Amino acid sequence: MAHLLGAENIGISFGTRTVLDSLSLGVDSGDRIGLVGRNGDGKSTLMRILAGLQPPDNGRVTRRGGVQVGVLDQRDELDPAHTVKQAVVGDAEDHEWAADAKIRDVLQGLLVGLDLDRPVQGLSGGQRRRVALARLLAGDHDVLFLDEPTNHLDVEGVAWLARHLQGRWRPTEGGLVVVTHDRWFLDTVCTRTWEVHDATVDPYDGGYAAWVLARAERARQAAVAEQKRQQLVKKELAWLRRGAPARTSKPKFRIDAANQIIEDVPAPRDSVSLQKMATARLGKDVLDLEDVSLSMGETTLLDDVTLRLAPAERLGVVGVNGAGKSTLLKLLDGRIQPDAGRVKRGKTVVTATLTQDVTELDEVGHLRVAEVMAREGTSFQVGDRELSAGQLLEQLGFGTQKQWTPVAELSGGERRRLQLLRLLVGEPNVLFLDEPTNDLDTDTLAAMEDLLDGWPGTLVVVSHDRYLLERVTDHQVALLGDGKVRGLPGGVEQYLALRAEMDAAAGPLTASGSTGDSEAATVPAVSAAEQRQARKDAARLERQMERLKQQKAAVELEIAELSQQGRFDEVTGPTARLHEIDTELETAEEQWLEAAERAE
Repeated sequence: MAHLLGAENIGISFGTRTVLDSLSLGVDSGDRIGLVGRNGDGKSTLMRILAGLQPPDNGRVTRRGGVQVGVLDQRDELDPAHTVKQAVVGDAEDHEWAADAKIRDVLQGLLVGLDLDRPVQGLSGGQRRRVALARLLAGDHDVLFLDEPTNHLDVEGVAWLARHLQGRWRPTEGGLVVVTHDRWFLDTVCTRTWEVHDATVDPYDGGYAAWVLARAERARQAAVAEQKRQQLVKKELAWLRRGAPARTSKPKFRIDAANQIIEDVPAPRDSVSLQKMATARLGKDVLDLEDVSLSMGETTLLDDVTLRLAPAERLGVVGVNGAGKSTLLKLLDGRIQPDAGRVKRGKTVVTATLTQDVTELDEVGHLRVAEVMAREGTSFQVGDRELSAGQLLEQLGFGTQKQWTPVAELSGGERRRLQLLRLLVGEPNVLFLDEPTNDLDTDTLAAMEDLLDGWPGTLVVVSHDRYLLERVTDHQVALLGDGKVRGLPGGVEQYLALRAEMDAAAGPLTASGSTGDSEAATVPAVSAAEQRQARKDAARLERQMERLKQQKAAVELEIAELSQQGRFDEVTGPTARLHEIDTELETAEEQWLEAAERAE
């Protein structure tokens, strides 16, 4: 693999704190690297230095000649005077960008429904983020640096971005470095993981699941003294091993070692025990929506919806932006009333909501973290454990020093953690979480999930983080913008399939950014004759790939036999043929994908 860029003995400090110290690392063609670590440990700083946006205090970053680097920073620098179309494709004519399959795919994946002639100045923060990401992906770059690219993307948008990055380059071309708290995205896209901690970087092969495995194994072999942290990693590992099969199917994962590590770890949640405790606290009736309808202006968000929540139920809510997910939480919490129907509430129900903006902490901004928790009590029952205020704060990442930080000086993720603790110690029996993963690092997310595992109550989570939904909820429902709430027995995958069917029925993307507008310049369609030829090409290429696979198997068998006989000097020829077959097979697969796309 060709070397694209690298850092040699780089270091940087902020004040008296050393963030990175004497680091030497590089990005090669084919690398798909996820940066993980606690908030403040230097992930974004390392990315900015490698991308050339920020010079290190010492050391240097070198780049191979001609390498083009693209960066999605946390600051979206767009010209407010430009239209959305100008921001993404510049001054290119409609027929020019519409003829480019990559640009069409980017606009369809990120900006569908957004008027391309709308000025950037009037966009919301989430829309600006999507435009900035679309502008970057519409260009041609050898290396992409993405800092929290999944922020402001819904589940469907995150899935599209993962597919785009997987197919953007050939497996041995291009380079990607990404910082994100979305663990499903890390596991799906990344083939390597860099853990940033204590001013250094530890590299691992594989995505998030592989990193958790390797970190647990490292902790076991080194007999790490931090027993609480080790137990948390083991519990997370148990979830990965027992959860979605895709997380354990990659051959590089050391499954036997994983089984040994987690053989004595119980399931993440004792569902039977939790249900008994929840029923004792709640009774049989919790919250029911019966024939509920609700509109906002001319938009119908809910149309004759019936939804019932049971004791200890853990429900995940997904849906398109603007479909009414947060509104559904407000209905259940009693903050708004329906236009028709009724919300039935159990007599013993006590609700609490973690909102997206966490404005509830503004009134205690002058207090320190420990003082805020002292107001709530001195000891707290979490499942079958009794914890002090300090222990509870430590469990969600507030060390001794951090506990004496004024609330007004906390970061967004720290404010979210503190408010969640305040809600939990208030002993609600129904908890609503609205996008709880925003601004949280992966370690903190694991700690939050561990805390929720032992919480005996009814939980409703609105999130675009599919890993979190799979981890803490037992089933999911979807809001698709048609006023209905649909059950998802197939989980998030079923939701994505439903959305794909809706997109296919809606028609092609137009130059105005809407669908089905006959007055706008539509994307050029493939003729019937071209489709027939594409189908023929696809069939021919399938036969060619099958022959190549057979040839490959025969050559691999020949190499194995020569090696077993010790005739290593004769292996060179078959090995060269094997490389040639691999190259031909890769080319045929790419041509088949192109033909299949034209044939649709």
